Amino acid sequence: MSARISRTLLLIVALAIAASRGVAQGAYVPPPGTWEKRPPAQVGLLQASVDSAVKLAIAAESTTPRDLLENHLSSFGQEPHGEAVGPFRARGGATGLIIRRGYIVAEWGDPDRVENTYSVTKSFVSTTVGLAFDRKMIRSLDDPVRLSVPPVLALKGAPSGSQPLAAVPPSSAGGVAAPLPPKAGVAYDAFELLEPFAAGHNAKITWDHLLRQTSDWQGTLWGKPDWADRPQGDLERWKARPRNEPGTVYTYNDVRVNALALASLMVWRRPLPQVLRDYVMDPIGASNTWRWYGYDNSWIVLDGQLVQSMSGGAHWGGGMILSARDMARFGLLTLRKGKWGDRQILSEEWIRLATTPGVNDGYGFMNYFLNTGRRAMPSAPESSWQHRGAGNNIIYVDPVNDLVVVARWINSVRSMDAVIRQLLVGSQ
Repeated sequence: MSARISRTLLLIVALAIAASRGVAQGAYVPPPGTWEKRPPAQVGLLQASVDSAVKLAIAAESTTPRDLLENHLSSFGQEPHGEAVGPFRARGGATGLIIRRGYIVAEWGDPDRVENTYSVTKSFVSTTVGLAFDRKMIRSLDDPVRLSVPPVLALKGAPSGSQPLAAVPPSSAGGVAAPLPPKAGVAYDAFELLEPFAAGHNAKITWDHLLRQTSDWQGTLWGKPDWADRPQGDLERWKARPRNEPGTVYTYNDVRVNALALASLMVWRRPLPQVLRDYVMDPIGASNTWRWYGYDNSWIVLDGQLVQSMSGGAHWGGGMILSARDMARFGLLTLRKGKWGDRQILSEEWIRLATTPGVNDGYGFMNYFLNTGRRAMPSAPESSWQHRGAGNNIIYVDPVNDLVVVARWINSVRSMDAVIRQLLVGSQ
Protein backbone atom coordinates (compact mmCIF):
# COMPACT_ATOMS: atom_id res chain seq x y z
CA MET A 1 0.00 0.00 0.00
CA SER A 2 1.44 3.38 -1.01
CA ALA A 3 2.09 6.13 1.51
CA ARG A 4 -0.43 8.33 -0.28
CA ILE A 5 -3.20 5.71 0.04
CA SER A 6 -2.31 5.17 3.69
CA ARG A 7 -2.63 8.87 4.42
CA THR A 8 -5.98 8.97 2.63
CA LEU A 9 -7.30 6.05 4.69
CA LEU A 10 -6.11 7.68 7.89
CA LEU A 11 -7.88 10.89 6.94
CA ILE A 12 -11.12 9.01 6.21
CA VAL A 13 -10.92 7.24 9.57
CA ALA A 14 -10.22 10.51 11.39
CA LEU A 15 -13.19 12.21 9.73
CA ALA A 16 -15.44 9.25 10.58
CA ILE A 17 -14.40 9.42 14.23
CA ALA A 18 -14.99 13.17 14.33
CA ALA A 19 -18.42 12.73 12.76
CA SER A 20 -19.36 10.05 15.27
CA ARG A 21 -18.52 12.49 18.08
CA GLY A 22 -20.59 15.29 16.59
CA VAL A 23 -17.63 17.60 15.92
CA ALA A 24 -17.48 17.25 12.15
CA GLN A 25 -17.67 20.27 9.89
CA GLY A 26 -21.31 19.57 9.11
CA ALA A 27 -22.50 19.21 12.73
CA TYR A 28 -26.28 19.48 13.10
CA VAL A 29 -27.67 22.99 13.57
CA PRO A 30 -31.29 23.31 14.71
CA PRO A 31 -33.24 25.53 12.29
CA PRO A 32 -35.52 28.31 13.54
CA GLY A 33 -38.80 27.11 15.03
CA THR A 34 -37.84 23.46 15.34
CA TRP A 35 -35.22 21.23 16.94
CA GLU A 36 -34.68 17.57 16.04
CA LYS A 37 -34.96 15.04 18.84
CA ARG A 38 -33.05 11.77 18.87
CA PRO A 39 -33.10 8.76 21.19
CA PRO A 40 -30.11 8.77 23.56
CA ALA A 41 -28.63 5.64 21.96
CA GLN A 42 -28.27 7.44 18.62
CA VAL A 43 -25.98 10.04 20.17
CA GLY A 44 -23.95 7.77 22.44
CA LEU A 45 -25.92 8.04 25.70
CA LEU A 46 -27.73 5.38 27.70
CA GLN A 47 -31.49 5.80 28.03
CA ALA A 48 -31.34 4.77 31.67
CA SER A 49 -28.64 7.38 32.41
CA VAL A 50 -30.65 10.13 30.73
CA ASP A 51 -33.83 9.15 32.58
CA SER A 52 -32.00 9.14 35.91
CA ALA A 53 -30.40 12.51 35.22
CA VAL A 54 -33.78 14.07 34.45
CA LYS A 55 -35.29 12.62 37.63
CA LEU A 56 -32.42 14.07 39.65
CA ALA A 57 -32.92 17.52 38.13
CA ILE A 58 -36.64 17.49 38.87
CA ALA A 59 -36.14 16.21 42.41
CA ALA A 60 -33.57 18.96 43.08
CA GLU A 61 -35.95 21.85 42.33
CA SER A 62 -35.22 24.95 44.36
CA THR A 63 -37.40 25.44 47.43
CA THR A 64 -37.33 29.26 47.23
CA PRO A 65 -40.63 31.05 46.55
CA ARG A 66 -41.96 30.82 43.01
CA ASP A 67 -43.08 34.43 43.32
CA LEU A 68 -39.75 35.97 42.33
CA LEU A 69 -40.61 39.40 43.70
CA GLU A 70 -41.37 37.81 47.07
CA ASN A 71 -38.09 35.93 46.81
CA HIS A 72 -36.26 39.18 46.06
CA LEU A 73 -37.77 40.93 49.07
CA SER A 74 -36.51 38.16 51.34
CA SER A 75 -32.97 38.02 49.84
CA PHE A 76 -31.26 40.79 47.84
CA GLY A 77 -34.06 43.13 48.83
CA GLN A 78 -32.69 43.09 52.39
CA GLU A 79 -29.51 44.85 51.26
CA PRO A 80 -29.12 48.65 51.41
CA HIS A 81 -30.91 50.26 48.44
CA GLY A 82 -32.37 46.80 47.78
CA GLU A 83 -35.71 47.89 46.35
CA ALA A 84 -36.74 46.21 43.08
CA VAL A 85 -36.52 48.52 40.05
CA GLY A 86 -37.04 45.99 37.28
CA PRO A 87 -39.68 43.38 36.47
CA PHE A 88 -39.93 39.95 38.05
CA ARG A 89 -42.18 37.16 36.82
CA ALA A 90 -43.48 34.28 38.91
CA ARG A 91 -41.49 31.22 37.87
CA GLY A 92 -42.64 27.75 36.88
CA GLY A 93 -41.27 24.44 38.08
CA ALA A 94 -38.01 22.64 37.39
CA THR A 95 -37.31 22.81 33.67
CA GLY A 96 -34.51 21.84 31.34
CA LEU A 97 -33.11 20.21 28.23
CA ILE A 98 -30.26 17.86 27.37
CA ILE A 99 -28.52 18.50 24.04
CA ARG A 100 -25.99 15.95 22.70
CA ARG A 101 -24.21 16.53 19.38
CA GLY A 102 -26.72 19.27 18.68
CA TYR A 103 -29.83 17.10 19.12
CA ILE A 104 -32.37 17.19 21.94
CA VAL A 105 -32.35 13.88 23.80
CA ALA A 106 -34.52 14.92 26.76
CA GLU A 107 -36.55 17.81 28.11
CA TRP A 108 -38.65 18.37 31.22
CA GLY A 109 -40.91 21.02 32.66
CA ASP A 110 -41.95 23.76 30.25
CA PRO A 111 -38.91 24.67 28.09
CA ASP A 112 -40.88 27.33 26.20
CA ARG A 113 -41.92 29.29 29.29
CA VAL A 114 -40.26 32.72 29.41
CA GLU A 115 -38.78 33.51 32.84
CA ASN A 116 -36.13 35.61 34.60
CA THR A 117 -32.64 34.17 34.24
CA TYR A 118 -30.82 36.50 36.66
CA SER A 119 -27.03 36.50 36.13
CA VAL A 120 -27.15 34.46 32.95
CA THR A 121 -27.86 37.98 31.65
CA LYS A 122 -24.19 38.76 32.22
CA SER A 123 -23.23 36.35 29.44
CA PHE A 124 -25.39 38.36 27.05
CA VAL A 125 -23.85 41.65 28.24
CA SER A 126 -20.36 40.33 27.55
CA THR A 127 -21.57 39.00 24.21
CA THR A 128 -22.50 42.53 23.09
CA VAL A 129 -18.97 43.61 24.01
CA GLY A 130 -17.59 40.62 22.09
CA LEU A 131 -19.57 41.60 19.01
CA ALA A 132 -18.10 45.11 19.21
CA PHE A 133 -14.60 43.72 19.76
CA ASP A 134 -14.90 41.44 16.74
CA ARG A 135 -15.94 44.43 14.61
CA LYS A 136 -12.99 46.55 15.84
CA MET A 137 -15.39 48.98 17.52
CA ILE A 138 -13.28 48.29 20.61
CA ARG A 139 -9.65 48.27 19.56
CA SER A 140 -8.21 46.46 22.56
CA LEU A 141 -9.68 45.02 25.74
CA ASP A 142 -6.75 46.65 27.54
CA ASP A 143 -7.90 50.12 26.50
CA PRO A 144 -9.40 52.30 29.24
CA VAL A 145 -13.19 52.27 28.98
CA ARG A 146 -13.22 56.08 29.34
CA LEU A 147 -11.94 56.36 25.77
CA SER A 148 -15.28 54.95 24.54
CA VAL A 149 -17.71 56.52 27.00
CA PRO A 150 -18.57 60.23 26.67
CA PRO A 151 -20.67 62.08 29.28
CA VAL A 152 -24.06 60.40 29.49
CA LEU A 153 -27.26 62.43 29.78
CA ALA A 154 -29.54 60.41 32.05
CA LEU A 155 -33.16 60.95 32.96
CA LYS A 156 -33.69 61.33 36.70
CA GLY A 157 -36.18 58.68 37.75
CA ALA A 158 -38.69 56.95 35.47
CA PRO A 159 -40.13 58.57 32.32
CA SER A 160 -43.79 59.55 32.22
CA GLY A 161 -45.70 58.19 29.26
CA SER A 162 -48.03 61.18 29.34
CA GLN A 163 -45.25 63.74 29.14
CA PRO A 164 -43.19 63.67 25.90
CA LEU A 165 -39.47 64.25 26.28
CA ALA A 166 -38.14 67.57 25.01
CA ALA A 167 -35.66 67.36 22.15
CA VAL A 168 -32.06 67.29 23.34
CA PRO A 169 -29.58 68.97 20.97
CA PRO A 170 -25.81 68.99 21.50
CA SER A 171 -24.53 71.97 23.44
CA SER A 172 -21.82 74.29 22.24
CA ALA A 173 -19.53 73.27 25.10
CA GLY A 174 -17.58 70.14 24.30
CA GLY A 175 -20.41 68.43 22.49
CA VAL A 176 -22.13 67.48 25.76
CA ALA A 177 -25.88 67.19 25.32
CA ALA A 178 -28.07 69.49 27.39
CA PRO A 179 -31.84 69.66 27.77
CA LEU A 180 -33.96 72.40 26.30
CA PRO A 181 -36.09 74.60 28.57
CA PRO A 182 -39.19 72.87 29.96
CA LYS A 183 -41.74 71.69 27.42
CA ALA A 184 -44.94 69.70 27.78
CA GLY A 185 -44.50 69.39 31.52
CA VAL A 186 -40.91 68.05 31.53
CA ALA A 187 -38.92 69.77 34.26
CA TYR A 188 -35.65 71.44 33.30
CA ASP A 189 -33.83 69.56 36.06
CA ALA A 190 -35.17 66.19 34.94
CA PHE A 191 -31.72 65.17 33.68
CA GLU A 192 -28.29 64.60 35.15
CA LEU A 193 -24.91 64.20 33.51
CA LEU A 194 -23.11 60.91 34.26
CA GLU A 195 -19.38 60.45 33.76
CA PRO A 196 -18.81 56.92 35.09
CA PHE A 197 -15.22 56.48 33.89
CA ALA A 198 -13.97 60.06 33.69
CA ALA A 199 -11.52 60.43 36.55
CA GLY A 200 -9.56 58.95 39.42
CA HIS A 201 -9.73 55.23 40.06
CA ASN A 202 -12.43 54.68 37.44
CA ALA A 203 -10.33 56.28 34.68
CA LYS A 204 -7.84 53.37 34.91
CA ILE A 205 -10.48 50.68 34.36
CA THR A 206 -10.19 48.70 31.12
CA TRP A 207 -12.70 46.53 29.28
CA ASP A 208 -10.88 43.44 30.51
CA HIS A 209 -11.25 44.59 34.12
CA LEU A 210 -15.00 44.99 33.74
CA LEU A 211 -15.42 41.71 31.87
CA ARG A 212 -13.55 39.79 34.56
CA GLN A 213 -15.18 41.65 37.49
CA THR A 214 -11.84 42.97 38.74
CA SER A 215 -12.47 46.70 38.20
CA ASP A 216 -13.52 47.74 41.73
CA TRP A 217 -15.46 50.51 39.95
CA GLN A 218 -16.70 53.12 42.40
CA GLY A 219 -19.90 55.09 42.14
CA THR A 220 -23.68 55.03 41.99
CA LEU A 221 -25.60 53.98 38.90
CA TRP A 222 -29.39 53.88 38.52
CA GLY A 223 -29.74 54.65 42.23
CA LYS A 224 -27.58 51.72 43.33
CA PRO A 225 -24.19 52.46 44.97
CA ASP A 226 -21.47 49.91 44.26
CA TRP A 227 -21.01 49.33 48.00
CA ALA A 228 -24.67 48.31 48.43
CA ASP A 229 -24.30 45.08 46.42
CA ARG A 230 -23.41 42.25 48.83
CA PRO A 231 -21.79 44.51 51.47
CA GLN A 232 -19.39 42.80 53.87
CA GLY A 233 -18.94 43.40 57.59
CA ASP A 234 -19.47 46.81 59.13
CA LEU A 235 -21.31 48.94 56.58
CA GLU A 236 -19.49 52.23 57.26
CA ARG A 237 -16.08 50.55 57.05
CA TRP A 238 -17.16 48.77 53.89
CA LYS A 239 -18.20 52.04 52.29
CA ALA A 240 -14.87 53.70 53.23
CA ARG A 241 -12.57 50.80 52.32
CA PRO A 242 -9.50 51.47 50.14
CA ARG A 243 -9.99 50.72 46.45
CA ASN A 244 -8.16 47.76 44.93
CA GLU A 245 -6.02 48.47 41.89
CA PRO A 246 -8.03 47.51 38.80
CA GLY A 247 -7.24 43.98 37.69
CA THR A 248 -6.00 42.71 41.06
CA VAL A 249 -9.09 41.54 43.00
CA TYR A 250 -12.21 39.71 41.78
CA THR A 251 -15.50 40.96 43.23
CA TYR A 252 -18.91 39.82 42.00
CA ASN A 253 -20.89 43.06 41.75
CA ASP A 254 -23.98 43.86 39.68
CA VAL A 255 -23.61 47.65 39.81
CA ARG A 256 -20.37 47.24 37.88
CA VAL A 257 -22.06 44.88 35.44
CA ASN A 258 -24.63 47.61 34.81
CA ALA A 259 -21.74 50.01 34.20
CA LEU A 260 -20.41 47.61 31.55
CA ALA A 261 -23.86 47.41 29.94
CA LEU A 262 -23.96 51.21 29.79
CA ALA A 263 -20.46 51.31 28.28
CA SER A 264 -21.46 48.78 25.62
CA LEU A 265 -24.52 50.89 24.82
CA MET A 266 -22.26 53.91 24.32
CA VAL A 267 -20.11 51.96 21.86
CA TRP A 268 -23.04 50.62 19.85
CA ARG A 269 -25.18 53.79 20.01
CA ARG A 270 -28.28 51.64 19.76
CA PRO A 271 -30.28 49.61 22.30
CA LEU A 272 -28.47 46.42 23.31
CA PRO A 273 -31.56 44.19 22.80
CA GLN A 274 -31.53 45.26 19.15
CA VAL A 275 -27.82 44.42 18.87
CA LEU A 276 -28.37 41.01 20.45
CA ARG A 277 -31.42 40.30 18.28
CA ASP A 278 -29.77 41.23 14.98
CA TYR A 279 -26.36 39.64 15.51
CA VAL A 280 -27.03 36.67 17.80
CA MET A 281 -30.58 35.64 18.65
CA ASP A 282 -32.12 35.81 15.16
CA PRO A 283 -29.10 34.15 13.49
CA ILE A 284 -29.20 31.20 15.94
CA GLY A 285 -32.93 30.76 15.45
CA ALA A 286 -34.08 31.86 18.89
CA SER A 287 -37.78 32.41 19.40
CA ASN A 288 -39.46 35.81 19.35
CA THR A 289 -40.42 35.56 23.02
CA TRP A 290 -37.20 36.60 24.79
CA ARG A 291 -36.94 40.11 26.23
CA TRP A 292 -34.13 42.11 27.83
CA TYR A 293 -35.22 44.72 30.36
CA GLY A 294 -33.47 47.51 32.18
CA TYR A 295 -34.64 49.36 35.26
CA ASP A 296 -37.49 51.82 35.71
CA ASN A 297 -34.91 54.62 36.08
CA SER A 298 -32.12 53.51 33.68
CA TRP A 299 -33.05 55.83 30.82
CA ILE A 300 -30.64 58.02 28.89
CA VAL A 301 -30.82 60.42 25.97
CA LEU A 302 -28.95 58.91 23.04
CA ASP A 303 -28.78 60.72 19.72
CA GLY A 304 -31.94 62.65 20.58
CA GLN A 305 -33.98 59.64 21.70
CA LEU A 306 -34.84 58.18 25.07
CA VAL A 307 -33.14 54.76 25.37
CA GLN A 308 -33.11 52.30 28.26
CA SER A 309 -29.75 51.05 29.48
CA MET A 310 -30.03 47.34 30.23
CA SER A 311 -29.85 45.51 33.52
CA GLY A 312 -26.68 43.45 33.45
CA GLY A 313 -27.33 40.98 36.22
CA ALA A 314 -30.98 41.32 37.28
CA HIS A 315 -29.95 41.76 40.92
CA TRP A 316 -32.83 44.22 41.32
CA GLY A 317 -35.11 42.84 38.60
CA GLY A 318 -35.16 42.90 34.83
CA GLY A 319 -32.36 41.42 32.78
CA MET A 320 -32.82 38.65 30.22
CA ILE A 321 -36.21 36.99 30.46
CA LEU A 322 -36.26 34.02 28.09
CA SER A 323 -37.09 30.34 27.65
CA ALA A 324 -34.93 27.33 28.46
CA ARG A 325 -35.00 26.44 24.78
CA ASP A 326 -33.47 29.77 23.82
CA MET A 327 -30.92 29.38 26.61
CA ALA A 328 -29.94 26.04 25.07
CA ARG A 329 -29.39 27.65 21.66
CA PHE A 330 -27.07 30.21 23.21
CA GLY A 331 -25.20 27.44 25.05
CA LEU A 332 -24.78 25.53 21.80
CA LEU A 333 -23.35 28.67 20.16
CA THR A 334 -20.67 29.00 22.84
CA LEU A 335 -20.00 25.24 22.73
CA ARG A 336 -19.23 25.55 19.02
CA LYS A 337 -16.81 28.42 19.57
CA GLY A 338 -19.15 31.08 18.32
CA LYS A 339 -20.05 29.32 15.07
CA TRP A 340 -23.58 28.50 13.91
CA GLY A 341 -23.56 26.30 10.84
CA ASP A 342 -21.33 28.08 8.34
CA ARG A 343 -21.68 31.48 10.05
CA GLN A 344 -19.22 32.78 12.64
CA ILE A 345 -21.44 34.72 15.08
CA LEU A 346 -18.74 35.35 17.68
CA SER A 347 -15.08 34.88 16.89
CA GLU A 348 -13.21 31.84 18.18
CA GLU A 349 -10.79 34.32 19.72
CA TRP A 350 -13.60 35.84 21.80
CA ILE A 351 -14.74 32.44 23.10
CA ARG A 352 -11.11 31.59 23.90
CA LEU A 353 -10.71 34.79 25.87
CA ALA A 354 -14.07 34.34 27.61
CA THR A 355 -13.07 30.87 28.82
CA THR A 356 -9.56 31.86 29.93
CA PRO A 357 -9.21 32.22 33.72
CA GLY A 358 -8.43 35.59 35.24
CA VAL A 359 -7.44 36.58 38.78
CA ASN A 360 -10.23 34.27 39.90
CA ASP A 361 -9.14 31.07 38.15
CA GLY A 362 -12.72 29.78 38.25
CA TYR A 363 -14.06 32.71 36.22
CA GLY A 364 -13.46 33.94 32.71
CA PHE A 365 -15.46 36.80 31.24
CA MET A 366 -18.84 37.39 32.74
CA ASN A 367 -20.61 35.05 33.04
CA TYR A 368 -18.42 32.06 32.19
CA PHE A 369 -17.93 29.99 35.35
CA LEU A 370 -14.97 27.71 34.68
CA ASN A 371 -14.24 24.26 36.07
CA THR A 372 -10.56 24.85 36.83
CA GLY A 373 -9.15 21.92 38.79
CA ARG A 374 -12.64 20.38 38.51
CA ARG A 375 -13.44 22.18 41.75
CA ALA A 376 -16.86 23.53 40.78
CA MET A 377 -18.09 20.28 39.20
CA PRO A 378 -15.88 17.26 39.97
CA SER A 379 -17.90 15.00 37.66
CA ALA A 380 -17.41 17.24 34.62
CA PRO A 381 -14.34 17.78 32.43
CA GLU A 382 -12.05 20.62 33.44
CA SER A 383 -12.67 22.31 30.08
CA SER A 384 -16.43 22.62 30.72
CA TRP A 385 -18.06 25.87 31.84
CA GLN A 386 -21.40 27.21 32.98
CA HIS A 387 -23.43 30.31 32.27
CA ARG A 388 -24.98 30.58 35.72
CA GLY A 389 -27.56 32.75 37.43
CA ALA A 390 -29.43 32.76 40.73
CA GLY A 391 -32.29 30.39 41.05
CA ASN A 392 -30.30 28.40 39.97
CA ASN A 393 -30.46 28.96 36.23
CA ILE A 394 -27.61 27.04 34.60
CA ILE A 395 -26.43 26.45 31.05
CA TYR A 396 -23.81 23.69 31.26
CA VAL A 397 -21.43 23.61 28.28
CA ASP A 398 -19.10 20.63 27.74
CA PRO A 399 -16.93 20.58 24.59
CA VAL A 400 -15.32 17.23 25.50
CA ASN A 401 -18.67 15.42 25.49
CA ASP A 402 -20.35 17.71 22.93
CA LEU A 403 -23.01 18.36 25.53
CA VAL A 404 -25.24 21.26 26.56
CA VAL A 405 -27.57 20.91 29.54
CA VAL A 406 -29.98 23.61 30.68
CA ALA A 407 -31.38 23.26 34.20
CA ARG A 408 -33.69 25.91 35.57
CA TRP A 409 -34.58 26.27 39.24
CA ILE A 410 -32.16 23.58 40.41
CA ASN A 411 -31.19 24.04 44.04
CA SER A 412 -27.38 24.01 43.78
CA VAL A 413 -24.33 23.54 41.58
CA ARG A 414 -23.69 20.33 43.52
CA SER A 415 -27.05 18.99 42.34
CA MET A 416 -26.14 19.99 38.79
CA ASP A 417 -22.89 18.05 39.15
CA ALA A 418 -24.90 14.98 40.20
CA VAL A 419 -27.06 15.37 37.09
CA ILE A 420 -23.98 15.49 34.85
CA ARG A 421 -22.36 12.55 36.65
CA GLN A 422 -25.44 10.42 36.11
CA LEU A 423 -25.87 11.58 32.50
CA LEU A 424 -22.34 10.57 31.53
CA VAL A 425 -22.59 7.02 32.91
CA GLY A 426 -21.96 4.70 29.96
CA SER A 427 -21.62 7.56 27.45
CA GLN A 428 -19.64 7.13 24.27
